[in-house]
Formats: sequence, structure tokens, C-alpha cells
Amino acid sequence: MKTITIEGHLRTENGKKAARQLRSQENVLGVIYGGAQEVNFYAPAKAFKSLVYTSEFMLAQVTVEGKTYKCILKDLQFDKVTDLLLHVDLLELVDDKKVVATLPLKMVGTSVGVKAGGKLIVKMKTLKVKAFPKDLREFIECDITNLELNGNIRVQDVIAPNMELMNPPRIPVASVVLTRVLKQEESAAPAAGAAAPAAAAAAAAPAAAKAAPKK
Repeated sequence: MKTITIEGHLRTENGKKAARQLRSQENVLGVIYGGAQEVNFYAPAKAFKSLVYTSEFMLAQVTVEGKTYKCILKDLQFDKVTDLLLHVDLLELVDDKKVVATLPLKMVGTSVGVKAGGKLIVKMKTLKVKAFPKDLREFIECDITNLELNGNIRVQDVIAPNMELMNPPRIPVASVVLTRVLKQEESAAPAAGAAAPAAAAAAAAPAAAKAAPKK
């Protein structure tokens, strides 16, 4: 799993004034919780870019005062005006303690419905899971090979070994829908079928009239 390293510094002063001073020096404040003790720290804003501005799931290895913490990102706070990152909440991973994390979904395979001309619609890009740290991964694979036209794959259909899926089981994850071309073909087919008997009847009428005996 991808891991970024962050060199942090222990916060020795609290309060708004101290926080403003650190942020004016292009630092971001952070807290690490979930382990034996809560750690308040700060680090350069650029150190968080790879962790924050991505759709990937990754670990953060944060070193503060010579001690290293393996964490995952839990929450962010941005400035409402400048949109600058102000604060991060990190959850320390403890081997024997399950954590809740949001993992990306990766669709694999080619749907039979797509091969038939349908369009794949991805309705969920992530899933919330509960698992031990050792079972977390960069993404969860979702096999769509057998997904047919007008079919759905739901949360309950996703296979995620050693993980508890926290999303409602009946929510659709992906589906294959009819494209406009297929809809037109389907609507045209019954009309063509109805037209054929009518054409046959029209063609038979003159012949029947010619064969009728004169009175």
C-alpha cells in the first residue's frame, strides 16, 4: 500500500494566537488519535499534498519527536475564504484494533451488457469498511464481467475479504443501461413486426379479388 512520510513537530503552545503564528509560516496543524495517547503536531503544508489532494487510499507515516505513527486520514479542515488546508485529523493504526476507512472501488472486467451495446454507470466510487489494519488495501475490486443489460451490482455483491462493508447492502454500486441506439432499435422492432402482417394482407387483397367469381 502506498505510504507517505511526514516529518512533524510537537506543538508546545495551544490557543488561537499560537495556531495563527504556525499557519502564517505555511504549516498545517494536526492531531493523531486512536492510539495510547493523543498527539498534537504541525508540519509544512506541502507535506500533506500527496495525502489530501488525491482519490487514492494511502497510509501516512508521521514522525514526531523521534516517534513514528502509522495513520490514516480521517478529517480535514479548510479555510472558508482561501480554501487553504488548516487542520488534519489522523487515526493511528493499532494492530489489534479494527478501524473504519473509506476505500476506492475499482471496476474490473468487461460487462456482457456493455458488449451487447449497453452503457456502464458507476454509482459508487468508494465503500466504507471496517477491518483490522493488516487487511486494509489501496482499493476493492468489483468484478462486473457478468453484469447484464438493465442489471445491477449491489453492495452485498461486492467481495471484500476480511472486511465488513458498512454501506447499506441493497444500494447499487454499478449498472448497465440501454443506450439511445438500443432503445431506438427496441422500439423499432415491434413496429416492424406489426407492419409485416399488414403488408402481407395488403399484398394478398388484389389476388383474392381477382380470384373471386364474377356474378
